[in-house]
Amino acid sequence: MWDPGQYLTFADHRGRPYGELISRVGSTSPRVIADLGCGPGNLTVGLRDRWPHARIEAIDSSPEMVAAARDRGLDAVVTDVATWMPHDEVDAIVSNATLQWIPTHRELLARWVEVMAPGTWLAFQVPGNFEAPSHRAIRELAASPAWRDRLGGLELRGGETVEDPAGYAAILQRAGARVDAWETTYLQELEGPDAVLEWVTGTALTPIRDVLDDAGWDEFRSDLAPHLRAAYPEHSPGRTWFPFRRVFVVAEIVA
Repeated sequence: MWDPGQYLTFADHRGRPYGELISRVGSTSPRVIADLGCGPGNLTVGLRDRWPHARIEAIDSSPEMVAAARDRGLDAVVTDVATWMPHDEVDAIVSNATLQWIPTHRELLARWVEVMAPGTWLAFQVPGNFEAPSHRAIRELAASPAWRDRLGGLELRGGETVEDPAGYAAILQRAGARVDAWETTYLQELEGPDAVLEWVTGTALTPIRDVLDDAGWDEFRSDLAPHLRAAYPEHSPGRTWFPFRRVFVVAEIVA
């Protein structure tokens, strides 16, 4: 279950990659733009500013996120991105920090490109921080004797979850796209006590929250907090540097 309020705690940091992603999309007058994994819609509304004549189709698998997006006036629907396919009027697909949740997303990207018309666009970004100290600490704690059985053998994602820019470029070029791919590591300054814990609570810890009751959830967060404080010490009271690597891909379909 996704919590729109928790996700929006660091809205500025989460939104910056989205703006940099769509700035590279060269579509001038798209009929329909599909935003896959629209979340609470706070970023999706920016598509209307960039392309005011396009119809925006907002898609997310979380009913809570879709409800929040609809409150922003978006045409949002609950749909599993893993089974979604573009219809004939979709001229651009945008996806922000969503595809990493879909184990089959590499094959899915190729299928989208193969059915999209020449001159249409696909743009996405995924986090590339699965081997960062934050995620390693989560995996190590989840696999510890204290938590392994309580989490039911939950498998958490590692570095194999996503490709690097060259890996995605190869997939999309083979499918028939011209590709612009890059990566950026943002040095994010997070504010507040246990800021990195609050950050991962909104995203990486979601699978753990799904299998624990309230008491177990509070206990897991309490056990994790000192590991994150050690990995990411405050550089001044209430302020913490948090490096975050992201992988970007923008592709124009040419064949």
